[in-house]
Amino acid sequence: MGIDQTLKALNDDKRREILKLLKKGRLSASDIYQHFDVSDATISHHLSILLKADLIFLEKEKNYRYYSLNTSVFEDILNFITFIKK
Repeated sequence: MGIDQTLKALNDDKRREILKLLKKGRLSASDIYQHFDVSDATISHHLSILLKADLIFLEKEKNYRYYSLNTSVFEDILNFITFIKK
């Protein structure tokens, strides 16, 4: 996914809040849902966008879904920003 789509995915308060939650470590979908006062479907939509932007990973274990940060994408963003500044 290109940098434009990645930055677009970051341009939402709820998605950034999800990323902050995942900064502390891997979380199940239900753990993430509990932090928000919106429907599970809404959070699932945001998680889907973050997945498509490669900002998070999804691991499936039996009937559970676990999400974690893809830190390499954040390194790519920092490299891109550093490149622009030069």
